[in-house]
Amino acid sequence: MIKDIKGLHHITSMASDARQNNRFFTETLGLRRVKKTVNFDDPSVYHLYYGDEDGTPGTVMTYFPFPNMMPNRPGVGEVGETQFAVPKGALSFWKDRFVAQGVGGIASDTVFGANRLRFDGPDGDGFALVETADDTRSAWTGEGVPEDVAIRGFSGARFNLHETAATAELLGFMGYERAATEGDVTRFIIPGGNGADTIDLAALPKTPFARQGAGSVHHIAFAVDNREKQLEVRKALMDTGYQVTPVIDRDYFWAIYFRTPGGILFEIATNEPGFNRDEDTAHLGEALKLPSRYENFRDEIEANLEPLAA
Repeated sequence: MIKDIKGLHHITSMASDARQNNRFFTETLGLRRVKKTVNFDDPSVYHLYYGDEDGTPGTVMTYFPFPNMMPNRPGVGEVGETQFAVPKGALSFWKDRFVAQGVGGIASDTVFGANRLRFDGPDGDGFALVETADDTRSAWTGEGVPEDVAIRGFSGARFNLHETAATAELLGFMGYERAATEGDVTRFIIPGGNGADTIDLAALPKTPFARQGAGSVHHIAFAVDNREKQLEVRKALMDTGYQVTPVIDRDYFWAIYFRTPGGILFEIATNEPGFNRDEDTAHLGEALKLPSRYENFRDEIEANLEPLAA
């Protein structure tokens, strides 16, 4: 069994409009844009990162905004809901804020004993704020969001699957423990994690498969401390029969990827070197940062990217 995974590292989704996406995460949710770069495989498209002050693993939501991308079709074989942790008593603040700003899909529920507020992102992305006790992570308090209600980072995510047994076995191999079941949803928790500790598996045997598009999660990344631990995880996965990519340098972390039995793309990402490797912490996310192989094409790339708000 793998013992080096610390919880979530980041979650990467797709969007149809970069300015709208940036505005929602910085102005509506009050997160910090910690990096403005490009899709390393398609530099005509931004890769935007939002999180806490430092872009701490377990807090970072990232996006590929493809202009005018077709909408997603929700279904199985995908991350159906991304869950953010907020302090107890914070939900009334967020409900009022979302109503005032015209956020869609607002609904309250209670899952595994926690009060939640569900809402949609600009492209219909499925999100929930989850009241979480004793979360000691520091919050970024942008756009008038007070410290006592601000988002702490992820609490976890929900996978929508036709059947959950194979993914449950994989999570167990990755160090997650089965915690509880409510109806068709089973919760797994990583012991001693980074706060972004839970994965919920929803069994939806009659639901059609998802079609990826704007609002879809592209992949979900799990955190390990360093490259040494990542290589150990890679070997363990490959020894179990998974087809895992070589290590890929993403400038701010190293990454490996593999496809799960339920069809979801998993990444294992390192906590090193972090988002301050090429920007001072006080100025994260301000300048357009490019991988070195694209630096000679900066003028052309910048000309093709829609300017964002500061």
